[in-house]
Amino acid sequence: MAAIKVLEVIRQGHVGGGESHLIDLVTNFPPDIQPVILAFTPGQMIDNLRGNGIRCYVIETGKAFDYNVQREIRQIIKQEEINIIHAHGTRAASNMAFLSQIMRIPMIYTIHGWSFHQDQSLVVKGLRMLVEKMLCAMCRQVICVSESNLLTGKNAFGLNHATVIENGINLARFNASNKFKDIRTEFGFSSQDFIVGFFGRMTIQKDPITFIKAIKKATAIEPKVKALLVGEGDLDKEISDAIIENNLQTIIHRLPFRQDVPDMLAAIDVFCQPSLWEGLSIALIEAMAMKKAVLVTPTDGTKEIIRDGFNGSVVEYTDFNSLADKIVNYSSNNNLLLKHGENAFNLVKDRFDAERVSERVVDIYRNI
Repeated sequence: MAAIKVLEVIRQGHVGGGESHLIDLVTNFPPDIQPVILAFTPGQMIDNLRGNGIRCYVIETGKAFDYNVQREIRQIIKQEEINIIHAHGTRAASNMAFLSQIMRIPMIYTIHGWSFHQDQSLVVKGLRMLVEKMLCAMCRQVICVSESNLLTGKNAFGLNHATVIENGINLARFNASNKFKDIRTEFGFSSQDFIVGFFGRMTIQKDPITFIKAIKKATAIEPKVKALLVGEGDLDKEISDAIIENNLQTIIHRLPFRQDVPDMLAAIDVFCQPSLWEGLSIALIEAMAMKKAVLVTPTDGTKEIIRDGFNGSVVEYTDFNSLADKIVNYSSNNNLLLKHGENAFNLVKDRFDAERVSERVVDIYRNI
């Protein structure tokens, strides 16, 4: 069988949920699938993949659609003799869709979360729906990462040529039985501290400001509550300002993106993700695999795998008061914390294997 060259396109080169998904996806490809990576920012993901011998390109742009980079992308496609384009996320799809049509190269679009969501005005949300409808119509195949993700597309604009492939993770790497570094000591946490972890891009989507407000209230009620905030993004300055304004410098420890995510997860007591929208969060699945109870909002995908009071706790969007109350409840009830963490692990262990995801995506490539 002739090799299939796939241009895997993603918004950024930093390591986030979608980027972790891409790393696991391409490293599990068989020899007849040859990936080439294109990202619109540099970062650790690019360094990681290059270190594994995978060809990577970076064209820096922050625009949803940038006419000025189209010629350079086209040159890469020609030079690499690309057979299929696989866009991961809306930003990637919007920069690739017209080229795929012009160059007659089939495109696959993986939805890691729709670009329209509940906190937008009706005008903005309506325009985003039109854009997503157009992008999906220009693709040979659409992949949704959860059934809720697919249903949202169907209800919004009649999406009818999509399949569901749930995200997966490396279950050998995210295994609570492994040995881990002592992160708590490294960052000055005591054995008595109750650490709430927030790992992800610092963007409006992830709503880190609500997290900070919740930590402020929780630590006022229970002083042993501390937080580990890991990641970078558009809200870096707002987050730093909020921590200083609320005198939380000794409570919230901030870190940039790191490669040792399992070590970080092992160090925390509970994982918090108050996102405004998600497809199916990789970071959430990683935390569940590490037997962590989770605090989440009812986004697409999340509501399919988290049962409130069984394997985690669900609060409404931006409700920092309820989030703080849940944190305090977990901090004072270790049996509940362990029970929810064990239930979370039991769901993940048989369902979210990265190798299974790669096999299903490869089937799509071969069929195309």
